[in-house]
Amino acid sequence: MPTLAEFEDAAALLHGVVSHTPLEESQHLSDVLGVPVYLKLENLQRTGSFKIRGATYRLSRLTAEERARGVVAASAGNHAQGVALAAQKLGIPATIFMPLGVPVPKLLATRGYGAEVVLEGATVETPLRLAAEFAERTGAVLIHPFDHRDVVIGQGTLGLELIDDLPEVDTILVGIGGGGLAAGVAAATRARAAAVGRTVHIIGVQAENSAAYPQSMVAGHPLEVATRPTIADGIAVARPGDIPFGIIHELVDEVVTVTEDDIARALLVLLERAKVVVEPAGAVGVAAILAGKIRASGPTISILSGGNIDPLLLQRIVAHGLAASGRYMSLAIPLPDRPGQLARVSELLAQAGANVIEVLHTRHGQGLQISEVILQLSVETRGEDHRAHVIQTLIDAGFAPTVVAD
Repeated sequence: MPTLAEFEDAAALLHGVVSHTPLEESQHLSDVLGVPVYLKLENLQRTGSFKIRGATYRLSRLTAEERARGVVAASAGNHAQGVALAAQKLGIPATIFMPLGVPVPKLLATRGYGAEVVLEGATVETPLRLAAEFAERTGAVLIHPFDHRDVVIGQGTLGLELIDDLPEVDTILVGIGGGGLAAGVAAATRARAAAVGRTVHIIGVQAENSAAYPQSMVAGHPLEVATRPTIADGIAVARPGDIPFGIIHELVDEVVTVTEDDIARALLVLLERAKVVVEPAGAVGVAAILAGKIRASGPTISILSGGNIDPLLLQRIVAHGLAASGRYMSLAIPLPDRPGQLARVSELLAQAGANVIEVLHTRHGQGLQISEVILQLSVETRGEDHRAHVIQTLIDAGFAPTVVAD
């Protein structure tokens, strides 16, 4: 178990390299949870995520001989940028393997920090294999994103900031992928709180589609689970890291999961209420609050672990989040092919207070009769109750609307 002294030494070493990011209260989330809720804005960190902490501390601990050999890593985004910038600051050659589909902003940022980037493979599994082969072939030091003690200690410096900025904190929510951040935060905050005679509750949050920790916690050892695609790709890890798991199993009180809709809603709330841009993996703590998964009895902090989100993905997630919140829906309405039907539907929507965003009126559709057309509408509503009212208004008028999945 890392000691408080190790975390404090790491924080001193990282001073001037990483930013002490803000901690801001959210009145909206406080109202939802019933206790004061604060957001740790690690999305404003250098490179856009907490990863710079662990990467810099890990690289700073390399010997002169290891630095001369260079470092290699594999990542689809945040770890790549953290290693690239840390290597640049320390004058260490860095090679980063990334998948072909990596978002352009992350690719350009990693190259901008001076790393040599190799694009290969459709998913991150291929870059991981190639990075290991590169390390074996060249002698470069492989920098694991979470399963190394120095990485855990570096990430844990974030936990010291939480206690320093809010000594009375009762509960901390932290997203979990491989577990490096959660392990570091749990160990550091508990050690700092214990030094002043206090306790802190730590709750880990995973995406439901990629949640290895709940089963592993029950089993008492890391298990590999089958994963499904998730928008929270930053925490999509099939197996916990051995080193983080040992710490999390001992120090984290609970691990909860959130759905894709929960995450999309959280991103929308953060945009609208907190005015912050967060990547899906960074919003899972807020998602857990909004989904009613969290019980807390005192001041609570949710760590917004990163903000590196592709603008095109953000656009899709916002649309999905609006739909998940009952504020947007797409309807398909079969109509008899005669004049006045479109005007009638428009009148009914206006009476129901719905705002039409987009309209497609077509005679070409599977299953349509010759005398039918299909009306496809995108409609803005004010929540689940209003959405149901709009649909019922159309049904009462004799139409048969179908909600089209996003």
